[in-house]
Amino acid sequence: MPRPADPAKRRELLERVRGYVLRNGLPGLSLRPLAQALGTSDRMLLYYFGTKERMLAEALAGYERRPLLRARELLESAGPPTDPPALRRFLEEVWRQFTAPDIRATLPLYLEIMSAGLRHPDRYGSVMRDVVTGWTALLTSVFEDLGMTADRARTQATLLADASFGLLLVPLADGHWDRAEEAFHALLDSLEPGWHVPRAGG
Repeated sequence: MPRPADPAKRRELLERVRGYVLRNGLPGLSLRPLAQALGTSDRMLLYYFGTKERMLAEALAGYERRPLLRARELLESAGPPTDPPALRRFLEEVWRQFTAPDIRATLPLYLEIMSAGLRHPDRYGSVMRDVVTGWTALLTSVFEDLGMTADRARTQATLLADASFGLLLVPLADGHWDRAEEAFHALLDSLEPGWHVPRAGG
């Protein structure tokens, strides 16, 4: 009877795989050089993860979900925004976290994942799709807490999430993070008036 995989060893390998992918990217990544760099074997990696694609998806998920987890923790600790100014403060804090050095360092990998997902949707398509779905769902719930209908909340969330992802990715090409931040605040300026929801009896 085969020995069950050691969960602690599996977690350790995932952390090391994350570091390797951040340093080397996805293009041309093959299992044997990865295993050699980690001081293990390709057979051992397959033993723990089944396939290279599954291993990479799990490894990358830890970085992709980190800003989303931070945003959820912020909402849990401070409570959902109750008015547009509070919502704006929450979104500005999320932007600040996204542009922090540790997260910014992972953004080039986002572009690689998006490209790989388009070319190989069966392997990597779910990775970015899950990230976008998670952010859209979170923002939809925040807008609904302001009193918006479900349809209006989802439209606002989709607009905000999609535009923000674009503002995060373009500076990787031109290096103008200051312009991206100015544009993000301009985006909030244009959207914030539409966040006011008439209250019953108001």
